[in-house]
Amino acid sequence: MNILELHPTIPRQRRQIEMFLQTNGLRYDDVDYYAAIVDESSDEMIAGGGLKGSVIKCVAVAEGHKGEAVANVIVSHLIAKANAEGCQCVKLYTKPDNRQLFESLSFRLIAESPNAILMETGVGGIEKYSEELRVKSEELGVKSEELGVKSEELKNDESVVSNARKPIGVIVMNANPFTLGHRFLVEQSSELVERLYVVVVREDCSMFSYNERKAMVSQGVRDIGNVVVVDGSDYAVSAATFPTYFLKQLSDATDTQIILDLDLYRRRIAPALGATIRFFGSEPTDPLTRRYNELMHQQLGEEHVHEIQRKQQEGSAISASRVRKAMMEGCIWDAIQLVPPTTIPYIIGHLASMALQAELDTTPKPGLVDRNDNGAHRDMDHALMQRSIKALHPYFVRLAQLGFTDKQPCHDEIVHIGIEAEREMFKATGGVNTHKGALFSIGLAAVALAGESFCRITQAEGCGTMAYNDVNSKQIQSLSNSIASLARLFPDTNGTHGSKAKSNNILKGALDNAREGYTQLFKAWLPFYIDRIAEGDNYALHKTLLRIMCDLDDTNIVYRTSMETMQEVKTEARQMLDTSRNIVNFEAALQAMNTDYIHRNISPGGSADMLSLVVFLSCIVRKQ
Repeated sequence: MNILELHPTIPRQRRQIEMFLQTNGLRYDDVDYYAAIVDESSDEMIAGGGLKGSVIKCVAVAEGHKGEAVANVIVSHLIAKANAEGCQCVKLYTKPDNRQLFESLSFRLIAESPNAILMETGVGGIEKYSEELRVKSEELGVKSEELGVKSEELKNDESVVSNARKPIGVIVMNANPFTLGHRFLVEQSSELVERLYVVVVREDCSMFSYNERKAMVSQGVRDIGNVVVVDGSDYAVSAATFPTYFLKQLSDATDTQIILDLDLYRRRIAPALGATIRFFGSEPTDPLTRRYNELMHQQLGEEHVHEIQRKQQEGSAISASRVRKAMMEGCIWDAIQLVPPTTIPYIIGHLASMALQAELDTTPKPGLVDRNDNGAHRDMDHALMQRSIKALHPYFVRLAQLGFTDKQPCHDEIVHIGIEAEREMFKATGGVNTHKGALFSIGLAAVALAGESFCRITQAEGCGTMAYNDVNSKQIQSLSNSIASLARLFPDTNGTHGSKAKSNNILKGALDNAREGYTQLFKAWLPFYIDRIAEGDNYALHKTLLRIMCDLDDTNIVYRTSMETMQEVKTEARQMLDTSRNIVNFEAALQAMNTDYIHRNISPGGSADMLSLVVFLSCIVRKQ
């Protein structure tokens, strides 16, 4: 039998897959790859199956061909395909009625529910993960036979009760990010158990990566002696991973995926850790989490669960979603008041990356890379810039951590992190300098913003509701001074585009502006941006870029063209900004400016760096 490979990204082939599944009573579910067997005489598809990462989906056999072992051929092909791509353990979700069929193909049952089962085949898998947890628990001196006494013993011998050891507990959390609410849940739970395991959900579909979330949890509970943070697994059954193609009713999906997840915990995770009680926080707002809690009571049994009332702040439950909302709105003070100190550098790092992304996505921009075109650049595009941002992100977090732990960080440490970041940027971009200037400016600002003299004090004072004009000038000046003092530790640069442009001209470069504490940014550009945001201006970012271009000695322009051209750009930006309210189609005018700058090889890259910095630092003055 010949295997036909279909590509779901091609509309015609996607429709072919959907029609085949529909004919056989199934719905299409997201797959990266689909394999089919076609009847040579009729040219009709008689069997097929898909693959999404390491999960087999959408396996179907046409009526009249069941029992011909075509399913075996398809499944074996998909397993081989997954293995070739590095997945040595392959999973599938299917109807309970198909259990025997897939067991004959070497699949093992992992978890089950009334409407679906989860199976896997290959090396490693859940057995390996369970063993890792078991070894971890045994290393800590936790043996399953030592975890307590049977309920019958407790009833018959009161002396046993007094001598009984506390149980072993588990919390499973996403921590996206780790908040004061999570910390409270851990604190309360740890008092009730001998040892508390915190399992961080591994699935990477959150704002913060798995590695970040686990690090935040580990750092946030480090001082609680009986708490152990353990690796999550690839077995979180969620809306992102659970296929619904074989369910009769889509409304069954949520309960089914939750029951599978809880059955997996009951069968594998709890026994491996020797845990007899699972802790979780109450859920006053989110219906999905509330339903999960309800099913946890039902599936695990009341004696094995303990619900703790959610910690509140100002009458509302503290939640990770509140933190993320504040971050998306650029309100750092609203965010950090909901998290322990150890989480703050991660928030700052994400705000830095979000600022770079905001600048990149501002479209159209004159001479710069955006979503529409590459501007005056032949070696950059939007995808390359995104890879650069992703590569730099962990280093913004590290710089913020450095600033948060040291009142005056060591210059050599900042340089060391910067060099590492630059190396990763070039690795991601194939040697193209995409964000070297932004790395310097935002990196310094991240260190300063996280500094004890600013961030911690302001957190304690609580200034999350301040508008720009209300922010204490001492706080703004403190931040500016911190940036300046850090920048003065850096020697004059040699060999950069900026230094070459400055060599024969009297210009202020990136380092000069930083040594002044970005005075112009705080006095002019930042208030301008905040005012545009307050007005609800859809072109706030575009106009702020133009405002910066009016003032900045953009050495990138001088390097690519001339001093005279830079002065022309300042004038043109001023004219465009002054007439922006009267321009019928402002976006078209910007695009015309972009076309002209491409023709003249003009790229205001220094202004773009400052726009990113303005967006980043706007988090200190914006409010929800």
